[in-house]
Amino acid sequence: MQFLDFSLGDFVKHPDKPEWGIGQVQSITGMRVIVNFEDAGKMFINCELVELLTVADETD
Repeated sequence: MQFLDFSLGDFVKHPDKPEWGIGQVQSITGMRVIVNFEDAGKMFINCELVELLTVADETD
């Protein structure tokens, strides 16, 4: 069984889309999350297919 390594508000990166930049997790429903990426906007991610990478707190 898969589980998520992040929570609401955490910062993540998409491993295959570095051009999207850093995103903040906005919503989590099961393995489906909505992430607001700095360069791509809000994206729906199925974490059964994509393993998002957590990053250090990016708030300045």
